[in-house]
Amino acid sequence: MENKKLVLAYSGGLDTSYCLMKLSQEGYEVHAISVNTGGFNTKDIQEMKSKALQMGAKTYQSINALDTFYNKVVKYLVFGNVLKNNTYPLSVSAERIVQATEIAAYANKIGANAIAHGSTGAGNDQVRFDLIFQVMAPDIEIITPIRDQKLSREAEIDYLKENGVTLSWEKAQYSINKGLWGTSLGGKETLTSNESLPDSAYPSQVQNKKPENLNLHFEKGEFVGINDQMDNPVNNIIKLQDQAKKFGIGRDTHVGDTIIGIKGRVGFEAAAPLLIIKAHHLLEKHTLSKWQQFQKEQLGSFYGMLLHEGQYLDPVMRDLEAFLINSQATVSGKVFVTLHPYRFELNGIHSDHDLMNASFGSYGEINKGWSADDAKGFIKLLSNQNKIYQIVNKNK
Repeated sequence: MENKKLVLAYSGGLDTSYCLMKLSQEGYEVHAISVNTGGFNTKDIQEMKSKALQMGAKTYQSINALDTFYNKVVKYLVFGNVLKNNTYPLSVSAERIVQATEIAAYANKIGANAIAHGSTGAGNDQVRFDLIFQVMAPDIEIITPIRDQKLSREAEIDYLKENGVTLSWEKAQYSINKGLWGTSLGGKETLTSNESLPDSAYPSQVQNKKPENLNLHFEKGEFVGINDQMDNPVNNIIKLQDQAKKFGIGRDTHVGDTIIGIKGRVGFEAAAPLLIIKAHHLLEKHTLSKWQQFQKEQLGSFYGMLLHEGQYLDPVMRDLEAFLINSQATVSGKVFVTLHPYRFELNGIHSDHDLMNASFGSYGEINKGWSADDAKGFIKLLSNQNKIYQIVNKNK
C-alpha cells in the first residue's frame, strides 16, 4: 500500500464515484479531494464526504479555493474583459485550472504516487487536468479510468450497484456546473446547432420585473462595492449574482472550438460576470488611452484563450498578468447600471480619471485647446501619406 497512495479529484458525481470505488478495490489508498470554487455549500460538502468514505476513500478533504480562484484567475478575466468568442466568461474552464493546481499541490504535499480524475476522452477537461498535473507533478502517475475504459454511464451504475452502492444516479435532464464565475448547463439542445435551451432549463427564474438601478464601484479595476456598500470582490460577485439572477440576466449559449479540435456548444447563466465585465469595460473606455485599449483587447483575448486551453502555467501568462495589472492604475470610479428582465443597461460612469473632460473641449460641439488653423494644418498633414500614394500610383 505504501507505493499506491492516490489523490482523486472528486466531485461526488457518478464518474468520480466509480473511480473512487474501482481504484480503492484495486488496492490504492484513495484520498478524495474536492476543490470549492463556488459550487458547493456546507451541506453539499458533508454529503460528498459521506459518499466518499462509504465507497472506500481513506480520507476526504474539501479545499476552499474561492479567494485563490479570484486572485489567481477571475481578477485577470475582469482586467482583460475576457469573453470567449465575445460571449462566454470562461466559467467552467477557469475553475478547472484552479482545481487542477490545488489537487496537484495536495498530491505533492502528501507524497502521492498517483493522481486520478474522472474526465472522459471527449472533452476539454482531460487536457486541462493532465497539462497541470504533468507540469506541477511530473513524477506522479495520472490515472483516468473513464477515459481509458470508455465506460458507459450504465456500466458505471451497474458496477456501483454490484458493490453495494445504492445511491440514486438518475441522470438529470440538464447537467449543471455552478461556480463563482457563472453556471454552465448542457442538455440535448446543446448537442445540436439549431435548438435553444428552454427557459425552464436555467437554474434561476425571473422574479423581478420592475427596473432596478445599481452603482458598481471599481478601484484599480477591481470590483469593490455595490451602491456605496464596500466589500471584498468575492463577496461582491456573490451578492451581485444573487441580485441580478432574479432578472434572468446573463443567459446565453456559447459556441466555440474545443482544445481537441471539434466544435462545442454550452449554455450558461452568468449574470454577475457579464455585468462586471461590461461595466468594467465601459469604465476603461473613459479612463484609458486609445492605445491602451487596443493592446488590452489583443492581450486580454490571448490570455483568455491560453487559460481556456489549460496553458495557465506557461510563463507568458505571468507576463500578461503584469501588463493587465499595470493597465488598471486609473480604472477607478462608479458605473451606473439599470437591471431589467433578461437584460441590463450601462447608463454612464463617474471617475476622477475620466478623460472625457469638458475643459479640453466637447466632441462635435466646441474646441478649447486648438484653433481652426491648427485643425486645418493637422488634417493637411494627416492626409499627406495617402495623397502621395495616390499621386505616385495614379495609373493603378
